[in-house]
Amino acid sequence: MIPRYSRPVMTAIWAPENRYRIWFEIEALACEAMAKYDFIPKEAAKTIRENGDKAMAKFGASDVEKIDAIEAKVRHDVIAFLTWLAENIGEDSRFVHLGMTSSDVLDTCLAVQLTQAADILLEDIDKVLAAIKKQAFEHKYTMTIGRSHAIHAEPVTFGLKLAGYYAEFNRNKNRLLQARAEIATCAISGAVGTYAHIDPRIEAYVAEKLGLSAEPVSTQVIPRDRHAAFFATLGVIASSIERLAIEIRHLQRSEVREAEEYFHPDQKGSSAMPHKRNPVLTENLTGLARIVRSHVVPALENVALWHERDISHSSVERMICPDGTITLDFALNRLASVMEKLVVYPDRMQANLESLGGVVHSGEVLLALARAGLSREAAYRIVQRSAMETWTKLGKPEGKSFRENLEKDPEIMGHIDASVLDNAMDGSMHVRNLDYIYQNVFGEVGPKSNP
Repeated sequence: MIPRYSRPVMTAIWAPENRYRIWFEIEALACEAMAKYDFIPKEAAKTIRENGDKAMAKFGASDVEKIDAIEAKVRHDVIAFLTWLAENIGEDSRFVHLGMTSSDVLDTCLAVQLTQAADILLEDIDKVLAAIKKQAFEHKYTMTIGRSHAIHAEPVTFGLKLAGYYAEFNRNKNRLLQARAEIATCAISGAVGTYAHIDPRIEAYVAEKLGLSAEPVSTQVIPRDRHAAFFATLGVIASSIERLAIEIRHLQRSEVREAEEYFHPDQKGSSAMPHKRNPVLTENLTGLARIVRSHVVPALENVALWHERDISHSSVERMICPDGTITLDFALNRLASVMEKLVVYPDRMQANLESLGGVVHSGEVLLALARAGLSREAAYRIVQRSAMETWTKLGKPEGKSFRENLEKDPEIMGHIDASVLDNAMDGSMHVRNLDYIYQNVFGEVGPKSNP
């Protein structure tokens, strides 16, 4: 991923230095286990660990270049690393990689890297959750209009809107925890996964030391359904980011202007139009979400490898693993920042809520007529008549509010009186169950009354 959309904490996971340190750790742990069970001399394992640790402690760009130069000759990345490692360990290097195959190192390393990445992403989601919760509590009673098909529906509160996003990202956190557990898998089973040349206890030892689980049956590679599930989870998280980003983009439209991204004092919105305040951050998040989701299909296609293994998945993972995690990490942090600084306009929300002359209360008037004895079909027809009269004449001299049109309709007033209309158009009914919802979502009700 390009530096513009990268954070150093995540890119470091995919740097060659980190990868080679993990490779050495896998090899050293395998040697320790082999020494523990008397497959190699204990002194050899000690030498491998000590000399290898010294080499890795000073490992840097020049060492990466040396390994790359070896790989250019041998055309094999793991052999290139083992050749470099042997030069630093000495004679006992003959015990390194004993009975192992390249995938034991590559797949176990990838599991470590993906769990490292998942831990950062989980921290990122916590930031998003905290930012959404803060805004949801602050605006628990901020009335706004709910929209279906982008058309005014019934009143809600802005806090309730955000509660839905909080619940969604909380689900995403649980999904990622499950995906992390599934991907945290070690395989040290040798060629075609039979343990013919290496004892299964070696795998168990390495897995425990690395905080991984042993793959029950590896077929030489860890089955890629695990990786597919991981990237599918990243794709779902990206879609949740986009859903919230699109909500903000719609609310920031000039015709709506209910909320907007924070606009810095020196920020410029347009090179041609000085008045512009564009939702550039959330538009960016929409684009980044597309990138993360684009990795899901290749990850799914990696599942179908030939027989016990092939390497058609390798080139794919060299790109989607760093790019997918780096992009999502950046997007989650950007979203957290957007939500922390989000500018909300309650007055504008109220004005928009009232802009259709009260027709947004039509549902409760319908129910009031049904309670008064009319069939639902008849009540719907009568209420819709007044609603359409209001809607079609909005802003015109002859236009009347929904309440006025209802009161001049004898079919309506013959069944209910003004006090019933008062109750039907009382916005307080839309907040009466907020505590119930907040308790379900946040585990607490937050503010008890509208400040």
